[in-house]
Amino acid sequence: MNFADLGLSDELLRAVGEAGYSEPTPIQRQSIPSVLMGKDLIGIAQTGTGKTAAFVLPMIDILGEGRSRARMPRSLILEPTRELAAQVAENFDKYGKYHKLSMALLIGGVSMGDQMAALEKGVDVLIATPGRLMDLFGRGKILLTGCAMLVIDEADRMLDMGFIPDIEDICTKLPKNRQTLLFSATMPPPIKKLADKFLTSPKSVEVARPATTNAQIEQRIVEVSSRAKRETLVELLRAEDVTNAIVFSNRKTTVRDLATSLKRSGFASGQIHGDMEQAERIKELDRFKSGEVTILVASDVAARGLDIKGVSHVFNYDVPWHPDDYVHRIGRTGRAGATGKAFTLATPDDAEAVASIEKLTGGAIQRAGKAEPKKAAPRAARDDADVAAEKPRRGRRTRTEAATPTPEAEAPVAAAAKEEAPKPRRARKAPAAAATAEVVQTPQPAPAPRPAAAPDDADSGWNGPVPSFLDFRISAD
Repeated sequence: MNFADLGLSDELLRAVGEAGYSEPTPIQRQSIPSVLMGKDLIGIAQTGTGKTAAFVLPMIDILGEGRSRARMPRSLILEPTRELAAQVAENFDKYGKYHKLSMALLIGGVSMGDQMAALEKGVDVLIATPGRLMDLFGRGKILLTGCAMLVIDEADRMLDMGFIPDIEDICTKLPKNRQTLLFSATMPPPIKKLADKFLTSPKSVEVARPATTNAQIEQRIVEVSSRAKRETLVELLRAEDVTNAIVFSNRKTTVRDLATSLKRSGFASGQIHGDMEQAERIKELDRFKSGEVTILVASDVAARGLDIKGVSHVFNYDVPWHPDDYVHRIGRTGRAGATGKAFTLATPDDAEAVASIEKLTGGAIQRAGKAEPKKAAPRAARDDADVAAEKPRRGRRTRTEAATPTPEAEAPVAAAAKEEAPKPRRARKAPAAAATAEVVQTPQPAPAPRPAAAPDDADSGWNGPVPSFLDFRISAD
């Protein structure tokens, strides 16, 4: 089957051919005819299956007839992130170049004035994130009563990000007589409830079992200690087959630190995370796509839906908190029939998260062996004698240091020591001779005062009578 068999217009087929595509993917084959017929649709497909084109292509032909009115978009596409919204807009530009369709992108991080100006002219396609859309709607800058098509993309991601209440609110503001398309990688109960409430007799299309991973991706778990993670990542990135890679971390602070560290290690690295302005994020993505940057360190804001061709490797520097995110992260490689590799650095504390991922994906992930930090070289700056000197008194260090007299206090301490000379430990039954024995000492300089614990030390200098329990020459009788 080719695209011509799906009922698309000649102008659209020409644009698709010029984009380099000849055969539709399974999700496209099953979805496009139903959408062209005006039916509601539920599409369950993992990332990298071509589901964006599955709704963009038929929408272009459907919207080819009719005209837009000011502040009243004819169709609405909801995306969970700015990056996904921008990517859908690129698809409309690429496939709709022979159709005279107007489009507006309504996302955060972009001048609201420009977006409002585009809406005033009237748009055929409005691509928006829920937050910015609700903001403009609340200001009375947009009307949704003329919207005949609604697409809810990445519905499970919308659920994760807490957008479901906003989506329900948006659906109530749209005309009831509309066509609704819902796409998701998984179908958890809240998404099923949403579909039952707002879709009318939808056709369900499922091209892969929910949360399965691409068979073209070679997956490995690298067991590593927390201290060895960064060093292990650097070694993996230096492998000959790593042409470019995306490195995922759970925290934005780690993304920043890791990108800086990789630059110092000689890698052409960039970063993308939620704290960056939209213009900065788009710039970093363009640098990665062009090859100026070969290692892109990212938070999960970039995990879903980004279609970047030729990513050879994905590295999970942190095991994702949610098992679904693992599927979407590694889906950045092995796209469009290509092969890819995914490595996940897992510490002993990540055992539960790894087990959840394996349960979700339906199989164990092969282990690549343990990676431990290299032993540090001997510290030449410190003499062995210095280190050895610290060991005998490690247990009494605080007491000894606290009791060591300063030069100013040396005289009073000496006087006190003279008044109260150290006494030998009390023997249980000391012999009378030993008790009256005269202590003979060789004259020598007075030793420095010692703390109360000094008699316990090996070099205490005790030369008095030997207590009976230490004198092993005494017979058993």
